[in-house]
Amino acid sequence: MRTEADVTFTKRRLVAAAAATAITLIGLPSAPAVADSPGQCTYPGEKYEGRPWALQRVLLDELWKQSTGKGVRVAVIDTGVDVKHPQLRAAVDVKAAVNLLPENLKDENGNKIERGKEDGTTDTVGHGTKVAGIIAARPAKGTGFVGLAPDATIIPIQQNDAEGHGNTETLARAIDHAVDENADVINISQDTANAVEPTPLLKQAVDRALAEEIVVVASAGNDGLGGNVKKTYPASYDGVLAVASSDRNNERAAFSQSGDFVGIAAPGVDIITTVPGGGHCADNGTSFSAPYVAAVAALVKSKHKGWEQEQIVAQLQQTAERSTAGHDRLVGWGVVDPVRALTEDDEPIDKPVAGGGVTNVEAPTPAKLHLGETPEERNARLATYVIVGGGVLVAAITGGAVALRDSRRRSRRAAAGGTP
Repeated sequence: MRTEADVTFTKRRLVAAAAATAITLIGLPSAPAVADSPGQCTYPGEKYEGRPWALQRVLLDELWKQSTGKGVRVAVIDTGVDVKHPQLRAAVDVKAAVNLLPENLKDENGNKIERGKEDGTTDTVGHGTKVAGIIAARPAKGTGFVGLAPDATIIPIQQNDAEGHGNTETLARAIDHAVDENADVINISQDTANAVEPTPLLKQAVDRALAEEIVVVASAGNDGLGGNVKKTYPASYDGVLAVASSDRNNERAAFSQSGDFVGIAAPGVDIITTVPGGGHCADNGTSFSAPYVAAVAALVKSKHKGWEQEQIVAQLQQTAERSTAGHDRLVGWGVVDPVRALTEDDEPIDKPVAGGGVTNVEAPTPAKLHLGETPEERNARLATYVIVGGGVLVAAITGGAVALRDSRRRSRRAAAGGTP
């Protein structure tokens, strides 16, 4: 734990820092949350009755015999978490909640933005509530959706909003707050808007968290369409577990950012989770892959309280499902496998090693979505991703070129005698 002098020193550096880099929420709702718009994500949402496909691929009973995440604190640095959601009410530590959005914000007309009593326990955007649900939503009657670590505790840290007012300074402050609140895992489903390394304050905050043996998980980014490759932060920092998105076939989702910094992948397409006001919604993006991994990290931490953060990360990577023997720039060490991570754990390891663990898992048959969407509307939503930063830009692009490139890549590997 840091002393009061350390905290004061950090705050002084934040005040004296140069202009901060914009931070982008990854995987915002694909459409406005309008209650009377069919096929769109509404707040509150309809209750999802089935078991989402991302949970179908996990033997939950077997997993929870090993760990449920009890005693582990997971900081969700995001847009806040709606504590009124029935599945999140008991999951959130409201005393640790905080709103770290910059003060004296103004709208496009120059008028001061009044934020009322926002303190991290409300969420007008919905992004943070979705992230928190994937990690620690409690079981509830009438729905098959549940968090992967249903006994973990969420620390809600409001650091961004739909207008992208969060920046690298507020993100650094949020990480510091997570450290002060004894977080074991930090989830950051955000990244820098441009491929430019931000102010050193952010890396310093990340390094402090890692030094406290906190597992830091961050989304890799959604700018992967068309083969785009760029570093994103904080995901690209050494020690941070950068998470890409996978689809039902354990392949990289077309939108998912690739690169050497990607450490692991997790489901990120048609992800059912909690929304403000109650109910559920489906969304896409690496924003929702990161908390899937953060939840598994919480499970491992709960079972192995003495393991260091590097050992937990290595365990997740070593036991991931993959089609190559080593690291892959598309999905890292593979798609996280919660059950293997909790059962093939006799001894901690410091680094994942190539040469073993190659698996080919048959994709589950997804339950029918009961969210009021037609197949055409759902396909349109899958192709739409919202990026915030000085305004909201909606892009609908096909990922054909990426799929072709990936196919050729697998063909070349097969021709060379490797596993396709």
